[in-house]
Amino acid sequence: MNEHTFSEDLARHFHFSLGRDTVQDSHLYLYNALAITIRDRLVAQWRETRESRGHQRRVGYISLEFLMGRTLNNAILNLDLDDTVRDALKGYCCGLEDVEQAEHDAGLGNGGLGRLAACFLDSCASLALPVIGYGIRYEYGMFNQQIKNGAQIEHPDNWLRNGNPWEIAAPEKAIRVKFFGHVDVIKKRSGQQYRQWNNTQDVLAVPYDMPIPGYQNGIVNTLRLWKSEATDEFDLGEFNAGSYTESVAKKNLAEQITMVLYPNDTSENGKELRLRQQYFLSSASLQDTINSYVENCGNNFDEFIALNSFQLNDTHPSIAVPELMRILMDDYAISWDDAWNITTKTMAYTNHTLLPEALEKWPVSLFANLLPRILEIIYEINARFLLQVAVAWPGDSSKQQALSLIDEGHEPQVRMAHLAIVGSYSVNGVAALHTKLLKAGLFNDFYQLWPEKFNNKTNGVTPRRWLSHCNTSLAELISSKIDKNWVADFSHVDQLAKFAEDHAFQKQWRESKKANKVVLADFVEKATGVKFDVDMMFDVQVKRIHEYKRQLLNILHVIGLYDRIRKGDTADITPRCVLIGGKAAPGYVMAKEIIKLINNVADTINLDPKAAKFLKVAFVPNYNVSAMELICPATDLSEQISTAGKEASGTGNMKFMMNGALTIGTLDGANIEIRDAVGEDNFFLFGAQAHEISDIRENYQPNEIIANSETLSAVMHLLESGHFNLFEPKIFDSIIKTIRDPDDMWLTAYDFDSYFQAQRSVDKTYQDQTLWTKMSILNTAASGVFSSDHTIRQYRDEIWKL
Repeated sequence: MNEHTFSEDLARHFHFSLGRDTVQDSHLYLYNALAITIRDRLVAQWRETRESRGHQRRVGYISLEFLMGRTLNNAILNLDLDDTVRDALKGYCCGLEDVEQAEHDAGLGNGGLGRLAACFLDSCASLALPVIGYGIRYEYGMFNQQIKNGAQIEHPDNWLRNGNPWEIAAPEKAIRVKFFGHVDVIKKRSGQQYRQWNNTQDVLAVPYDMPIPGYQNGIVNTLRLWKSEATDEFDLGEFNAGSYTESVAKKNLAEQITMVLYPNDTSENGKELRLRQQYFLSSASLQDTINSYVENCGNNFDEFIALNSFQLNDTHPSIAVPELMRILMDDYAISWDDAWNITTKTMAYTNHTLLPEALEKWPVSLFANLLPRILEIIYEINARFLLQVAVAWPGDSSKQQALSLIDEGHEPQVRMAHLAIVGSYSVNGVAALHTKLLKAGLFNDFYQLWPEKFNNKTNGVTPRRWLSHCNTSLAELISSKIDKNWVADFSHVDQLAKFAEDHAFQKQWRESKKANKVVLADFVEKATGVKFDVDMMFDVQVKRIHEYKRQLLNILHVIGLYDRIRKGDTADITPRCVLIGGKAAPGYVMAKEIIKLINNVADTINLDPKAAKFLKVAFVPNYNVSAMELICPATDLSEQISTAGKEASGTGNMKFMMNGALTIGTLDGANIEIRDAVGEDNFFLFGAQAHEISDIRENYQPNEIIANSETLSAVMHLLESGHFNLFEPKIFDSIIKTIRDPDDMWLTAYDFDSYFQAQRSVDKTYQDQTLWTKMSILNTAASGVFSSDHTIRQYRDEIWKL
């Protein structure tokens, strides 16, 4: 790790491994040389970590998403190499910040789910826990978003186009995954029968391992990403006969599985590919774990439960339940009862959504064609489970229908969430309210059957990336006042509270925030052309674009502010810069229309000289992990405004809080726990609560609400008059209709006035900078319980038993 050796290795890799002479215009080769140099050091600790663990219990964390972001800066922080790296780069006349830009974000996820998985891996390594992450090595990650004429345009995210210096392939550990074929019943001479899945079209799962270093503790865990490949390159006979297309068809079909993150599943082909991805990931990961077990323990599975656990990150990998049964029964001749005992004592399921439409269902016909053996096992699991239901609720056919793993409708479908619950020993929600609503509503019948399975594990984020790395000025300020061990043990951050009213400390706190706002303003101007004033309040909402997250409510407030400014009602308005960012799923029409509205409103306001002193609005394109690393340190006000009862937890709210932003939000997801932690005086609350929603919907009359609200009437008038779409008539009619619709499940109009009043309270508070700074410090001081280390300790003790 010493500086001299590090510089020598960097030069060796730059000049010899990569064959470069000078840096020239691009920092790509210098970045690659630096990554390999650091990886060398990680590999030594990686090997030591594996060797030191030997024969002990481990967890496989199976997730279809891992939103890792950039690896370089995280590795430098966790290895404590910042000074060493900066000194080594002086010889190339480059700064670390320049070299970092050459790395593409590993965008192997859509948003919060994937980023949570990445934070969890960081915490597992930092706590020295034997946890291996299992995911897919998508060729193309989350799409790159371009805004053209205000609308979202999607471009492929070829994040691997320049290679990935952090990964190490292990082709010798490739695993066969079966698809298609049919099931034969084979009779033994003894008269016993067993089932054999024959004539399958096999695909190879090739592992690519990425090191996950713990925070300055010498531990390096593994993220194993699977790449699909054909078992044979191509049919040489067909190729020589001139059938070029047919000869490579199987290869192309195999490689499609890991080509794109989350294919659009509106078509039959999309559904099949999505299910292929889920089974491919689950089968490869389980086989990998079992191969490792057999290598150490042989074919005796008596110790398997004691040595293994699997955490299913959301419903996507729930097919792991029947797949583990298949492997144990078909490959190792274990009886049904013994296999089911192993499965139900090793599988744990995390639910991440309260939206019924997000709980995946797959057509039985698709299963029958693609995974016939798995479908047989699912039906057998269901038959045995329904016997339990019959015992619990004798003669209640409605309970049988509600709880069945098969939804017997016009087209029978497999309920994947039900499968995960039945096959797991633990079912956890990700925030206190979320878990409460799961038990009381979505999964109430299962809760009545197995109350002991259900538990809560509120999400968290890693303070290493989301404060220590991304907000160095604030991190240094915190370290000047409290024990520097706060990075490793974030509970110590509560010591900051005693400095909340220290005026000298407050001044330093504001200076740190302003410096971060300068950096963000530069980023926003380059990305959007909009110039933010760093003396204004920075009001931010960045997350996946979805109706329940209510970016629409945010932009309606912006229109309301604009209307006040145009009318000269500016006496108590606090000048603010509003930043919104996020991607809409390519097939989500309403979300894309909301993006268009935000951009049209922003263009209108930013061109109006009357608004210049009071309001700036920008939509930052292609929001990702690296962008968030610039955004959250500079944010004054964090918008967490989802309809109550819809957001499972949220993790952006925690990142903002950690960096001293104040939250305006509903009592939804982890907002409730954030408010409890920091105190109601340090949180801007508005809106209906979850227990009120059903009653509100019964008599919801948004047109009456609009008519009785002077502000909302003015907002709707501007929208409906076409003020923001003068040359694009009727393009926002569907949005207007949604706001006025009595069946609007997001209750946008209902919460508007409450939200607008809360924003006026924000304005008044921000004008007292001493008070605002005190509240900001208290937010950071209260964020210790939202460290992913805290969450992972609970998983360790209460679910994984490590």
